[in-house]
Amino acid sequence: MAAVEPNGAPGAVESRWDGTTGPGVVAAIDVGTNSIHMVVARRSATGGFEVLTRHKEVVRLGSGGGDMSELAEDAMDRGVAALGRCRAIAEQHGARLVAVATSAVREATNRDVFLHRARQEAGVEVDVVSGAEEARLIHLGVLQALPVWDRTILLCDIGGGSTELLVGRGEDVLASRSFKVGAIRLSRRFFPDGVGSGDSVERCRRAVRDVVAPFTSQARSTRFDVVVGSSGTIEALVGMACARAGRRPRSLNAQVVAWEDVHAVVAEVAACGSVDEIRDLPGVDASRADILLGGSLILDEVLDAAGRPDLVFSDGALREGVLLDAARRADGTGGHHLKDLRRRSVLHVMELCEDDPDHAVHIARLADRLFDGLAPLLGLAEEHRELLEAAALLCNVGLSISHSRHHQHSYYVIRNSDHLLGFTDGEAELIAQVARYHRKAAPSERHEPFARLDDDDRRTVRGLSAMLRVAVGLDRSHRGAVDEVRVEVQPDRIGICVGPPQADLSLELYSAAERRGLLEEVTGREVVVQQLG
Repeated sequence: MAAVEPNGAPGAVESRWDGTTGPGVVAAIDVGTNSIHMVVARRSATGGFEVLTRHKEVVRLGSGGGDMSELAEDAMDRGVAALGRCRAIAEQHGARLVAVATSAVREATNRDVFLHRARQEAGVEVDVVSGAEEARLIHLGVLQALPVWDRTILLCDIGGGSTELLVGRGEDVLASRSFKVGAIRLSRRFFPDGVGSGDSVERCRRAVRDVVAPFTSQARSTRFDVVVGSSGTIEALVGMACARAGRRPRSLNAQVVAWEDVHAVVAEVAACGSVDEIRDLPGVDASRADILLGGSLILDEVLDAAGRPDLVFSDGALREGVLLDAARRADGTGGHHLKDLRRRSVLHVMELCEDDPDHAVHIARLADRLFDGLAPLLGLAEEHRELLEAAALLCNVGLSISHSRHHQHSYYVIRNSDHLLGFTDGEAELIAQVARYHRKAAPSERHEPFARLDDDDRRTVRGLSAMLRVAVGLDRSHRGAVDEVRVEVQPDRIGICVGPPQADLSLELYSAAERRGLLEEVTGREVVVQQLG
């Protein structure tokens, strides 16, 4: 099968995964609101992917009551069973499995139940991604499927529970938003029988317009070159437009459809009096006939607000983006970019919320020095260094809410920010907890978020928090007085020696010593903070 190449991407690093060396085959799963999709692929010599197999099941995770606030028991049963089958297929190919969940799981109050069942019953660890991270990963998937690297694109991806809109050029995300309008969500709200009645179509249009218009107006001001659509809803509509024109291409990827043709298809769907009539339309995907009207109106309104441009379909989307992201994490191909992206996003949140960014940057430098000397003792890997840096840069962002309990507010800001890109949900949780425990109470199972972590993550939070507390103490004066840190580890003692030797560091020495308790607890050694002689 032909490889999916990163069309137009400059400087592709050549690497070959042959299944016997390196990370081997990767299986990427998209746990969506409507369907669970998986693609299994091997990295090609040119940096693209050779797709080995695909698997898709319609599970309707977002079929629970309320505005997708809870996952229904039967929906979770279907989802867990589908994940188990995905895992079996992945194992047949010797694939490393990476799974991400989007809107339905992201918004559910009982998501932890589903994630636990996925882990225990299906053997699949599912990461929940934010709307902004979902958009970034979809963008990566599109760049592998279409030759749009050197063009500014407006990307629209319509899921069951949310719609992601993004403006990007190359791998740079210029703007992105996730909106709580999706094919299932709108169909349940406006078309419970799957078809329009009375003024329901116009009310649905207004609801979409009110939500997406500000972003599409901003997108038009950037003068994008092309509009790209991905996802099952848009694939269905593009297929119907092609069938309506008497065309049945072997692949819909890169198919260009005029706005007038999309609009005509949407009008046909809206005019149907029953779901059976929708199923009978040329080229329709029968499995989504009952939610097609809600999804089609989203696309119609987005294109209208964007100036009625032509639409290019991409069959590369979230799972292909996850595939590339996982490959980069595993083999380092392009990893520098991913790392830069994460750091830029952390700095952006810091700049938005931190009154004293120089203080935050200096704390991060001090924490990094402590990590050099203490990581082996605490069993921490190099990957944890980046989490510590992020937590150090963000530990005081809660001050933007209130000085009182600002460490708790920092946890809230980090966990609810749409600006942290490139991190998994698990990584963001660890960063938030390390930031939360930079002062006051130590990590404790009395705190529900900490209690939910597994043993390894608890040890990580305790170790990183212990270092961060001392680092914060070493800049108690906010004047960057400490410019040197050396760690001396002995069997029963840890010496933290700081400089410069002749400076007045009395406040810093006192404050760091006051914050050493957690470090003594996690290392089982006395900690002595002293000035270099």
